[in-house]
Amino acid sequence: MLNLIPDLKTVKDMFKKCYLLLVLGAALACHASPRKMIKVAGSNDLQPDEQQSVVCKTVAELITNYNYKKVPLNDSLSQVIYNRYIKMLDESHNYLLASDIADFDKYKTVLDDDVKSGNLNDVFYIFNVYQKRYIEHINYSIAQVDKNFDFDKNEVFNYDREKLPWVGSQSEMDDLWTLRVKYDLLNLKMANSDLAKDRETLKKRYQNLLSQENKLNNQDVFQLFMDAFTEAIDPHTSYFDPANAANFNIDMSRQLEGIGAGLFTENEYISIRSIVPGGPADKSHQIGVDDRIVGVAQGKDGEFQNVVGWRIDNAIALIRGTKGTIVRLQILPKGSSAASKPKVVEMVREKIILKDESAKKEIKTYESNGKTIKIGVISVPAFYIDFNDYKSGNPNYKSTTHDVKLLIDSLKQQGVDGIVMDMRENGGGSLMEAIELTGLFIKTGPVVQVRNANDQVEVDKDEDPAVAYSGPLAILVDRFSASATEIFSGAIQDYGRGIILGTQTYGKGSVQNAIDLDKVIPASLRDKIAALVGKGKPVSTGSQTVFGQLNLTIAKFYRITGNSTQHKGVMPDIQFPSVIPMDKYGEDTEPSAMPFDIIAKTDYTKVGDFTPVIPQLTKLHEQRMEASASYKYLQEDIADFKKHENEKSVTLNEEQLKKQRDADEKKSFEDENDRRVAMGLPALKKGQPKPTNEDLDFLKREAGQILTDYIGLDSKFSRTAGTIPVN
Repeated sequence: MLNLIPDLKTVKDMFKKCYLLLVLGAALACHASPRKMIKVAGSNDLQPDEQQSVVCKTVAELITNYNYKKVPLNDSLSQVIYNRYIKMLDESHNYLLASDIADFDKYKTVLDDDVKSGNLNDVFYIFNVYQKRYIEHINYSIAQVDKNFDFDKNEVFNYDREKLPWVGSQSEMDDLWTLRVKYDLLNLKMANSDLAKDRETLKKRYQNLLSQENKLNNQDVFQLFMDAFTEAIDPHTSYFDPANAANFNIDMSRQLEGIGAGLFTENEYISIRSIVPGGPADKSHQIGVDDRIVGVAQGKDGEFQNVVGWRIDNAIALIRGTKGTIVRLQILPKGSSAASKPKVVEMVREKIILKDESAKKEIKTYESNGKTIKIGVISVPAFYIDFNDYKSGNPNYKSTTHDVKLLIDSLKQQGVDGIVMDMRENGGGSLMEAIELTGLFIKTGPVVQVRNANDQVEVDKDEDPAVAYSGPLAILVDRFSASATEIFSGAIQDYGRGIILGTQTYGKGSVQNAIDLDKVIPASLRDKIAALVGKGKPVSTGSQTVFGQLNLTIAKFYRITGNSTQHKGVMPDIQFPSVIPMDKYGEDTEPSAMPFDIIAKTDYTKVGDFTPVIPQLTKLHEQRMEASASYKYLQEDIADFKKHENEKSVTLNEEQLKKQRDADEKKSFEDENDRRVAMGLPALKKGQPKPTNEDLDFLKREAGQILTDYIGLDSKFSRTAGTIPVN
């Protein structure tokens, strides 16, 4: 995801133009009488509320008027939304019957009208029918667990039915689910021969599925449908409900405000999975891993809310909050009984830095012409920034560029000869950070061009002449490198500043702006809605929005050469084989994606040219790969993945399945040891646990080797390539 800082003039103008329209439309939505909901017996009969109606209508208005693609909400788009929604509910055709789909067909061309009017009744009816089927099938499965299955029979279970027709009758569906129960039981039986315990385990698993299903609320349904709606417009316009908006912004900033504890659910309890060192939970010395949280209260005198049986996201909403505020928890320590008196722990919330999800460094050593070459590797997981700190003027705000600058300084002190920026699986983030990060490696100049919906082009530049690192540089990318990563790697390539290694990137060339819907929808309307739907909802701590957030595609970005990265992404100078299927992942696989195009290049001056050295580096790389056992194993992994990718079924004959799995396990163990030996690590014995902190990343090591090759080339090659003389 790529986000502009929300202070663009175009966004301000957008809010001014649509404010009155939204006030009127939202108010009408609030007071209109919705069509009567069709009740679905056997489901939990979830229903939309007025707040969701207002949000849906508002999002539809914003998308219709201000999305870059200018997609009309018509019957044609309605069918796309419908198909996406059904696929999200039941992609493998395991729950809904053909008769259900026939019943739903009448909604194919009305969903566009529904979203424009904020009417979610049809959407919720479809979900409730799905939930009815889900509950029926799980209950049926529970009843089948005690059945005497013949595991010598040659039956096959089709677990991937996406390409198969919808099941025509309930009896056919029962047969399908009987085979699923048999498969689940067979899996347990092969790991534990006590069939009575296996049946008990499977029943508990199915009952847990029912429990989780019964915890779904109308916000889950709304989020699911809004995903189908926004993705039909374009792959990167998206709505986040309040909980998901909070998580998105935590991901963007790599920090949160709370107590510094990771949570999970187990047996209806919210339990502690991990504790952040130095956070409030750690400093309290009263909370440990596997302790259970049974109650949460706000401030010194707030009333405790019992959270046993709660969904984890609702509990998290209570526990997180603004730094400096007090939260009290009722804790059942690990090992204590449910009847024990909980202890009360009071903590002051703090800002928690998610260090494990920030940029990191390491040093790898190589031998070249009798010399030891030290290559620093900086892994960058995302282009994150704490927008709130940035906007408040804090010079030490958390960001990718600030973190990488510190890592570069540290690596220079350690005397590295070159740096590899590992940007694999970096899906992007802040546009500003892409520009700032590029500026660490060039003096000044344009980094990216941004064209808005009115065809106005803005050139975003690095204005800071300071260069954090001027030495040999390589950028490692893969198919999941996207958006801001493509801006950064594209600019480095266009300037001739570094070598791009890896595979073709994702191809996301669109710009999104994060719109806090609380700032669009009037506060007066929010209060009216709160009076209508606020009862029974968890108490808010003020750490979440009320209406959520819309990430709206408002522009398209282009490289300084004028080429869009849309669809095509960034092509590496030296290509690696892709473990990620290129035909299944990437912008060019998205039906609603924008096309590739070109605009005029901007004025920039290259700082180097790798053209003379790329053939030599490629030759050395290919020679190494021909003799590399690791490369051979990588090619085998890709072939195995493609083979298993096409498998859609599994045998239910115990002897055949055991034989197949034993062979797979033996091959996997041998392959693992082969890869270890190829990387210079000792082979493991059967049952021996893998040592921690071992690096089997062959491609990362090869990236460092290519940069080492470059450093070792004669000066006649390297003097024209991408290093900046420091004045």
